[in-house]
Amino acid sequence: MATNYAKYAQLLKHSSNYAQRMKRLSNRIFGEVAIPTNPKSMKVVKMFSAKPVHTNEEIIHYYPRHVETHALVLRLREYGLFRDEHQDFKEEMKRLRELRGKVKVWRRYADKEKTE
Repeated sequence: MATNYAKYAQLLKHSSNYAQRMKRLSNRIFGEVAIPTNPKSMKVVKMFSAKPVHTNEEIIHYYPRHVETHALVLRLREYGLFRDEHQDFKEEMKRLRELRGKVKVWRRYADKEKTE
């Protein structure tokens, strides 16, 4: 003896007007596309049904290790394995200022030395 569910499943396989309407209702209830659409529209449906980016834990809690990376680059620069052209330029400008006798003196420290 067939159950009512089996009869319902068999009924949906047929292409009667009732079966089509029940299939659409079922799709609407379970959050699927009610009426079959072309692949271009299905791409949009899949995009909107995906998990939002602002709730994705992998994206929210991703912070590069800036401090560790900076320390590593400084250590590699000391060993001569990394070339930091900006830091090289700053050191060269400081060296040239010293050669010209225009060394920067921090005013806070200069005031303390005068008072002592």
